[in-house]
Formats: sequence, C-alpha cells, structure tokens
Amino acid sequence: MSAESHQDPYRLSPEHIEAPPQTLPGMFRRIGPSLILTSSVVGSGELIATTVLGAENGYSLLWLILLSCTIKIVVQNELGRYAIGTGETTLEAFDRVPGPRFKVSWLVWFWLVVVIVFQFAMGGMLGGIAEVLSELVPVLPMKIWLWVVCIVTSILLIVARYKLLERVALGMVVMFTILTVGCAVLLSRSPDYFSWTNVIDGLRYHRPQGGFVMAVTVFATTGVGALELIVYPYWCIEKGYARYTGLRDCAPAWQERARGWIKVMGVDVLSSWVVYTFTTVAFYFLGAGILNGLGVVPKGLDMVKTLSNMFTVTLGPWSFYLFLVGALAVLYSTVFASIAAVSRGLADFLGLLGVFDKTQYAARLKTIRILAVILPVIPSFLFLFVQSPVFMIKVSGVVQASILPLIGFATIYLRYFHTPKEILPKKWITVALWFTSLVMLIMMGYSVIQELTS
Repeated sequence: MSAESHQDPYRLSPEHIEAPPQTLPGMFRRIGPSLILTSSVVGSGELIATTVLGAENGYSLLWLILLSCTIKIVVQNELGRYAIGTGETTLEAFDRVPGPRFKVSWLVWFWLVVVIVFQFAMGGMLGGIAEVLSELVPVLPMKIWLWVVCIVTSILLIVARYKLLERVALGMVVMFTILTVGCAVLLSRSPDYFSWTNVIDGLRYHRPQGGFVMAVTVFATTGVGALELIVYPYWCIEKGYARYTGLRDCAPAWQERARGWIKVMGVDVLSSWVVYTFTTVAFYFLGAGILNGLGVVPKGLDMVKTLSNMFTVTLGPWSFYLFLVGALAVLYSTVFASIAAVSRGLADFLGLLGVFDKTQYAARLKTIRILAVILPVIPSFLFLFVQSPVFMIKVSGVVQASILPLIGFATIYLRYFHTPKEILPKKWITVALWFTSLVMLIMMGYSVIQELTS
C-alpha cells in the first residue's frame, strides 16, 4: 500500500478498519470534528450578528437564538451519519439529488453561489481582525494588517493537516468560551443591564424590531450555519470515522462498526452544541444587556470599538485589550476554520467536475493548498471595497439562509433513498428531521414575506 493511500482519509479499505469505543470516556477521546466546527461557528455569527441583534432588540429575541442553536443539529447528525455509512462527501451526496443538471446537480451549483457570496462574510471578519490588530499594535495601519493576516493564514493552511486544525481549534474554543461566558456571568450581577424578567420574556415569540434581515442572518449563521452543515461530514471523514467503519458489505461486523462510530459522531455533535449554545447565549446577553442599554449598535469601521463595551462595562476600562485578544481569537478561529473548510469543499467540487482525479489524494491535497492561498485574498479585496463588516456579514447571512431548507429536504431525500438501511435513524429522529426542515422553510419564507411587505 502506497504512502498516499495510507494517508488518504477519503479512501475506504479493510486495512483501516477499527472498532469504535464502547464507553462514554472512550467516545469523548475520539471526538474532534466538533472542535473545528465550533471554532468556525463562533465568529461572524456570534461575535457580530448575535450582538447586533441583541443591541437592536434587547432580550426579546432570545427564543430565536435558542431555536437557531438547537434545531439544526438534527440535520448535522444525519449528514454525518450518511458520510460514515457511505464514505461520500456532502457534495457527492448532493449530486444525487434529482433535478436539473449541468455536469453536477443544481444543488451543488446553488452551494457554489452561497460560497461565493460567503466571501463577503469572510471579508467582514478579516476586516474585523485587521481592526483589532491595528488597535493592539498601532505601528502598522489596518490595511497592512489585513494583508499580513492573509499571508500568515495561507502559510498555516498550506502546512496544516487535520490534527493541527483540531489542536488550533481546541485552543481558540477554550479561550473565547471562558472569556465570553465569564463576562456574561458578571453581567448577570448588574441590574442596570440584566434582568431575569427580561430573559424569561425573551423566551416568548417577539418580532424583530430592527427588521428581519439581521434576524435571518442570525438564524442562518448562529449555531451550525448553512455552510457548517455542509462541511461537517468532511471533518468526520478526515477524522477517520468513515475509514474506520470501512466499505459497506452489510455484514453484522460492518453494521456494528457503523453504528458505533455514528454514536461517537453523535457525542461529537452534542459536545459542540453545548459549547456554542452557551457561547452564543453569552454573546447575545452582552449585546442585549450592555449595547442595547447604552443605545449603541456596531457598524462601519468602528465595529470593534463598539463591541468592546461588552467587556469594559462589566470588567472596567482595563479590559479593552482583553476584549481585543478575545475578539481576535473568535474572529481568527472562524477565518482559519472556514477557509480550511471552503477549500475542501471547492476542491471536491472541482473533482466532481473532472478538473482533477479526486480519487488521487495527492491531487486533492494540492488543490486544497492552492485554494488556501487564493481564498484569503478575494475577501480582503472585498473588504477594502465595502469597508463595513456588519453589512458584509448581513449579505452573506441572508444568502446562507436561503439554502437552509434545501439542505434539510436534501437530507430527507438521502435518508429515504441512499442511506444504507442497516444504519437508518430511529423514527423519532426522522420525525425531528422533517420538523426541522419544515421549520427552516417556514422561517425563511415568513422572513422573506415580512421583509417584502414592510
């Protein structure tokens, strides 16, 4: 067996089969995709979109935050199940969806449109990072920092393999979780900005006061966003879950391995849900309590300075630089993980088009590395042209929202027609999958109608 075959996580063969852990501690030791996913999730959605929503609406949309964080994990779990049972990537799975085709399925082309527009969000985050760095180290102007971040990110992603991505993600997840949740706890002791009565009232349905655009953006980007749903199976494959399960042969041993690694993946999904839900709610409380209380909404190139009020009000003026460090960790973790994810998706897309032989891991890896150099540059130019991080993230969020129902119903299609029958989900999970997809469709349809009529 060649070294390339040994390293290729997308190649299923008997040599790589491994029995799944049976105990919960053993399962926790084998999680990992959730760490990268969480570092990608808590960025533009949580630090920017969630806090802006809180600044505009106070605590009244807490129901939306909890709904957004919770409801999409069913789709995430089922896409992961499909990847483990078949070894197929998400785009390979979406290419099976019936409908118009031009070399690949219409849904794959729709995904490409979302990725292209997502470069606006990436530009907003890169601009936010440059703003933070220009505050921390003012010897260089923001535009120079922007290109420094681009170069450093490309170098890191060229040399990074899955294990390095996982370790970097773990460090950043721990940092921003401790900082943000800690500030939210301190906020709860400040009656000027926090009230349990308002929190409880926020669990009831309220219409957004600042318009539906930001609400749609938050629903699409907080919790597991549209693009994170699509990329999660790639991380499951690169972690090795599908390779450890092996090629489907319908034998009892294969079924046992598949179900075992699906359980590990389920623990992985729930672990990320706990972390990003706590972090997202903490960000929302800080925006709803402090920014709304102060009557300020982050926008333009002063976004970071406005957001810093969330720390300086609760901890004091000295915490401005602590916030900058936390914001840098949050934003850069998302940029780093998102570019790594999008480069894998685009490489897979090019492979489906036949640009290179995707069965050759060396060719796939080379394509990923080339894309890792290109991808930071495009959003950087977009930021220099627009120079409004909040607006850029809104644009991307609305487009991401449009694909959410399609992802849900594509997952339902895969469940009924292509998921191996030996690993089909329990009935209550199937019901939850239908419910989730319908809720996403209703949310997006209702938001569009309200925006048009208003």
